[in-house]
Amino acid sequence: MKVKTPILTVVGAGPGDEDLITLKAIKAIESADVILYDALINESLLKYASKDVELIFVGKRKGCYAFQQEQINDLIVAKAKEKGHVVRLKGGDPFIFGRGAEEIDYVRPFGLETFVVPGISSSIAAPAYQGIPLTKRGASESFWVITGTTKKHQISSDVALAAKSSATVVILMGMSKLDEIVKIFSAENKQDVSIAIIQNGTRENQNVGIGTIGTIQKIVAEKGLSSPAIIVIGDVVRERAVLSSIYSEVKEE
Repeated sequence: MKVKTPILTVVGAGPGDEDLITLKAIKAIESADVILYDALINESLLKYASKDVELIFVGKRKGCYAFQQEQINDLIVAKAKEKGHVVRLKGGDPFIFGRGAEEIDYVRPFGLETFVVPGISSSIAAPAYQGIPLTKRGASESFWVITGTTKKHQISSDVALAAKSSATVVILMGMSKLDEIVKIFSAENKQDVSIAIIQNGTRENQNVGIGTIGTIQKIVAEKGLSSPAIIVIGDVVRERAVLSSIYSEVKEE
C-alpha cells in the first residue's frame, strides 16, 4: 500500500454564501482525505468532498469550543500522517484572524507539506452585499480591519487609534464589546457617525441594523442582533449603493 505524503492545505471557505468560494478551494476539498472544518463555514460546501473523506467539526460557538487550538494542531499532524491530505476549512480568509498561519507554523516541523487557498473575507463581502463600499471617493480613503476581542478577551487598542482617523473601521468579533466601541467613538465626538451591524453576512438569514454611534445600541436591541456579526463604522455606510435582486431572481428561475 502506497504511503501518502502528509499534506496540510488551509482553505478559505468565504463569508457564508456557498457560491462565494474559489475554484481552487473546491479542488482542495475534492482531493482531501480529512477535512477539519469550523463553525462559520457553510456546511453545504462539504458536498464537494469525496465519499471516503473523514469530516471532523472543530469549531466553536460563543466561547464553546469543540477543540482547543492546541488539540487542533495535534489533530492535523496525526491525521496527515495517518491518511495524507488534510484540509483545514475556515470561514472567510484563513489569514485574516483565522489562525491559518499559526497552524502552518506548527505543523511544518513535523514534515508536512503546507499550502494555503485564500478566501473571500467576510470583512469585505458582508458590507458589499449590503451595498456598503469600504472606500469611496469623498467618503473614505482607507479602511481598518480590526479584531474586537484580543487573545486576552479585551478590546483591541487599535479601535481607539482607528476612532481618531477618518477611515472606515471594520470590526470583527466585536459584538460583545459594542458598548466599549460606542464609548470610544463617542469620546472622539463621533456620536453622529454612521454604523452598520451585519449578522450572518451574505447568508439567507442575514440580519442588518443601520444607525449612528448614538443610536446603534437601541437598534441592536430592537432587531435582536448578535454574533456572528461584522461592525462597519464610517461615512461609507451612508453611501450605500442600491443593489437589485436580479441575481437571486435569476437563480430561482
